[in-house]
Amino acid sequence: MTRFIVVPGLFTGAGIWQETIDALLAAGAKAEVVEAPRTGEGAAAVDLEAHIARVVAAIDADGGGVDRAGVVRGDADGGKADGSDADAGDGQAAARNAPEVVLVGHAYGVYPAVGAADRRAGQVARVVYVDGPLVQDGAVAAATVPDPELRELLGTADQLPPPDREEWARWGSTAGLSDAHLDRLTALAAPHPSGTLVQPLRLTGAAAALPTTGVLCAESGSTIATVRMLVGFGDPALQALARPEVTFFELSTGHWPMLSQPRELAQALLDAAAGRGVSLAADEEPETPGYLRPFLLDVPEIAPEIAPVRDGSVDFFFPATDTPSAPPRPAVVIIHGGPVPAGMRPEPREWPTFVGYARYAAARGAVGVTLNHGLHDVSDYPRAAADLAAAVDQIRADPRVDSSRIALWFFSGSGPLTTPWLSAPPPWLRCLAANYPIMAPLPNWGLPAGHFRPADVVASAGRLPLVLTRAGLETSAIAATVAEFVTAAQQAGARLRLVDVPNGHHAFEGLDPTDESRAAVREAMRLVLTELGLA
Repeated sequence: MTRFIVVPGLFTGAGIWQETIDALLAAGAKAEVVEAPRTGEGAAAVDLEAHIARVVAAIDADGGGVDRAGVVRGDADGGKADGSDADAGDGQAAARNAPEVVLVGHAYGVYPAVGAADRRAGQVARVVYVDGPLVQDGAVAAATVPDPELRELLGTADQLPPPDREEWARWGSTAGLSDAHLDRLTALAAPHPSGTLVQPLRLTGAAAALPTTGVLCAESGSTIATVRMLVGFGDPALQALARPEVTFFELSTGHWPMLSQPRELAQALLDAAAGRGVSLAADEEPETPGYLRPFLLDVPEIAPEIAPVRDGSVDFFFPATDTPSAPPRPAVVIIHGGPVPAGMRPEPREWPTFVGYARYAAARGAVGVTLNHGLHDVSDYPRAAADLAAAVDQIRADPRVDSSRIALWFFSGSGPLTTPWLSAPPPWLRCLAANYPIMAPLPNWGLPAGHFRPADVVASAGRLPLVLTRAGLETSAIAATVAEFVTAAQQAGARLRLVDVPNGHHAFEGLDPTDESRAAVREAMRLVLTELGLA
């Protein structure tokens, strides 16, 4: 028999897990929920270690019922409320006789769940992350708090107040939640002890090799395809996700699947306990990632006459016919997305897709430009914005560039970086383009509301020409940000031109080298170059 120990996320407890717990019990499993300690319950310090201690106590115990430590328990046999059916003996004896333990952490709950697994690695069969972060030694759960003002409150208040009904979307995607769900979420919410969020998670590494499962919520922005892409980036911190013992499930809902899809979540947990799920290790010989595949158009290969001229973080591609006396030309600046791990090789400015666009622009008479910026984490948008602004100044200062005719072309995760250019477009910015952009921070990024949201400022873009290429097979979470932006742009009367790739995926240039994709690239480039006076 499997015994699930569930650790809820911020402000939530056993109440919103009831349907999922019932489904687990009906399948013959045991299941219990370990809530965070509450201020005033007599604990000397309500911190992360106190919460970890509660989960450890639940692992060491066995049986059903409810105890005074705040552990809500149940089993398929309907254990007594006083816990009298629990095995006697110390924790080690209970561990020898107990069912297989699977720890389940939701969002913040991952921190105490992983901490407890580290302290009882020999008694835990698997750790399941439900729409939660990958945590390491030293991680601080305050990173899950999206508002900087609330983060400051953590240092002065014993408790973090729960959100109002209208504020839940700031804490995660509410996709799939009905009005009744939101009412219930709000009614059952409780303050969360601040100490659990500011104390670093300390791990010995004892549980590093435990089997793990990620239950991803697509409407939060997490998909198996995204994880596969991130692992392909080569970040050492993510390579463990390709171990055979790691599996994944994907639910088509938002951050609270225990409300929106409780039975589907329960089935994913049961399947995870059985070792099922998608394993990245089960992939056949790893394919070349899409971002490293050849550009889909036949543009001139890099040759001495058009080889990139490197200047710091910027690469220039000039038309092959240029001579030292050629007049300055307008520039098309290609801006990569991310986050991309620092030190990645090849660098984003060297990826075939971006080099392909730059060479294509050069073949059509412009200066093509690729660059690197510092978007290495979702918290790095201010840094990346500053890097981009500095790079644009450098590009415009180059004597071979017509500083009065610049187009900025954003890709994927660089979409939020369009915000400052839309809010106050300079006169030399002749066109702003974006391919399959993420046009707002995704719900699972934990960024504060109102920051780097292009839809909020597009009305200030005036008559700046905008070219937006949409992938028809885009993930739902990203597509929602694009739809929000398009609606705002159209309502503002912006000069927005749409180029659609109905059968294209995110980053379609590397994944879908079809006639449809090629036609979209040609049309987008034509629209951009027209605004530069080159078409």
